Amino acid sequence: MKKKMKTIKHILFAVLVSFVSCHDDLDQSPIDPDSFTEEDVFANADQAYGALAKLYASLALTGQEGPAGQPDIADIDEGFSQYSRMLFNLNELTTDHAVIGWGDAGLPDLHGQYWSGSNDFTEAMYVRLAQEVSFCNSFINNASVLEDNVVQNYIAEARFLRAFAYYNLMDMYGNVPLITEITTELPAQNSRVEIFSFVESELLEIQDLLAESSDYGRIDKAGAWALLSKLYLNAESWTGEDRYADCVTYSERVMNSSYSINTTDANGNGTAYDELFLADNDTNGAQNEFIFALNFDGINSTTYGGTTFLVHGAIGGDMVPGDFGVNGGWGGMRTTKSLVNKFEAEDMRAMFHTEGQNLEIEDISTFTDGYAITKFKNIDSNGNQGNDSSGEFVSTDLPIIRLAEIYLNYAEASLRGGGGDLNTAVNAINELRTRAYGGTTGNITSGDLTLDFVLDERSRELYWEGQRRTDLIRYSLFTTSDYLWPFKGNEPGGISVSEHLNLFPLPSSVLTVNPNLTQNTGY
Repeated sequence: MKKKMKTIKHILFAVLVSFVSCHDDLDQSPIDPDSFTEEDVFANADQAYGALAKLYASLALTGQEGPAGQPDIADIDEGFSQYSRMLFNLNELTTDHAVIGWGDAGLPDLHGQYWSGSNDFTEAMYVRLAQEVSFCNSFINNASVLEDNVVQNYIAEARFLRAFAYYNLMDMYGNVPLITEITTELPAQNSRVEIFSFVESELLEIQDLLAESSDYGRIDKAGAWALLSKLYLNAESWTGEDRYADCVTYSERVMNSSYSINTTDANGNGTAYDELFLADNDTNGAQNEFIFALNFDGINSTTYGGTTFLVHGAIGGDMVPGDFGVNGGWGGMRTTKSLVNKFEAEDMRAMFHTEGQNLEIEDISTFTDGYAITKFKNIDSNGNQGNDSSGEFVSTDLPIIRLAEIYLNYAEASLRGGGGDLNTAVNAINELRTRAYGGTTGNITSGDLTLDFVLDERSRELYWEGQRRTDLIRYSLFTTSDYLWPFKGNEPGGISVSEHLNLFPLPSSVLTVNPNLTQNTGY
C-alpha cells in the first residue's frame, strides 16, 4: 500500500527570483510566500524534497495560511483560485454535467457559454497554471546543482508537473508562451503543436527517471505513461495528427503496471465505486487506482476549493449536510437531465439526490431545479466524519488521473484505429461495469462497443472529475448542434454556439502587458 506524501501547507517554497521574473513574463499577480532563502531550501536533498512539495501544493492549495490569507494569486477570491475548483468550472460547468446557482461575476457565463476575454475564472486558471510553470522552472534550476541521485527523481517529478500544467494550458488556451528558464524577457507565443511536442518530449525523457513506484500522492513512471495516454488521445483534436496507436501503447503500459481497479466494497453497499470518493480514499483500496491525486486531510491541507468545494457546493434543498460529513451546504451545483438519462437504474454510479429536486431545470438559480450530485462525501468507509471535527473542511482526496480513465482511453483509441485489441477493451470496460452494477448484469459484448458508447461510459464513470469539456471537443460535440443539453448556449432547450468557444480566451490583462501575444480567434 502506498503511503501519503506529507501534505505541504506549512512547507514554504523559497525561490525568490522566480516570483519576480517568471510571473512578470506571464502577467500574473502572485503574492510572495517565501520566508527562506534559496541557499536554505536547496542546501541538500531533504530540503529540496520540501521544496518539491510546494509544486504539488500549488495544485491543491491556494496560499500559505490555509484556506484564506497570504494567497498565491491576488485579484480573485482565494477559494475560487484553487486548481481543481477552476477545473470543475471550466471543464464540467461548461457542459451537460453541471449547472450552478450562484451569480458571481463570470460564473453564469460558463454554463451559458457566453464568456469573454475578461472572464475572472478563465483568467484565474491561466494564472494558476502559469504560476505552476514558474514554480517548476525555479525548482528545476535550483535543484540541478545538487548531486544526490534522489534529487534527479525530484527533478523528474517537477518536469512532469510542468508538463501537466502545459497539458492543461494547451487544452484550454491553445497557443501559449513556452517558458522553461527563468527570464525577464517578455515571451513569444508558441503554437499548440509546439506545446504538444514539448509535453510529449518531456514525458518521454522523464519516464525512465521517475521511480517505478512512489509514495502515494507523488508521480511515478506510470504517471508519465498515463499523461502520454491522455495526450495522444487528444492529438488529432489539438494538432490534426492521429496518434491513437501511441495512445494504445501507453495505455497498455499503465494497464500492465502496479495500479489496479478498486474492487474493495469497504462500506458494504454493493459497489466499490463510491469508495473512490470517500474521506478514507487514501487507505480504503481506492488509492491503488489513483495515478495522480490531489491530497486533502481537512486539517493541515485546507482550502475552499478541492473536495471541500465539491461536497459543500453540491448540498442544498432538503439534503442533510451531516449525511455528507460537513456542517452546511452552499446550495450551488446540480446536474442536467442529459447526465441523469445516461444511467440505467441498476448502475450504482448514478449518485443523485432526487427527493425535492426537479429533473427539469427552469431556473438555474433555484437549487431544487436539477438533480443534486452525491458523489463526493466527507464520510469514510465506516460512516465516520473526516478529520475536521467542525465539518468545515473535507478530507477526501481528489483523483486527477485514475486507472479507469486509462481503460476508457484504450477502448476509444482502439475504436479510432489505434490497433488495440477489442476483446481487451471490452474486458476493461466490463471490469468497470461489474463494479458499477455489483455484478455482471451490466456487462457488454464487442457489438456494444462503439465510440458513442465509450463517450457515454466516460460520462458515467468520470462525471465531475474535470474531463467532460475535453471529451466533448474531441467528439466535435461541445459547440455544435449535434448534441444539445439544457441551457447550452444559454437557452433552456440548448442551442449550438460559435466554434471559437472550443478554446478559452487568453486573459485580457496578459495581452495588455505582452504585445507578443495574439488573442484566440473570436474574442
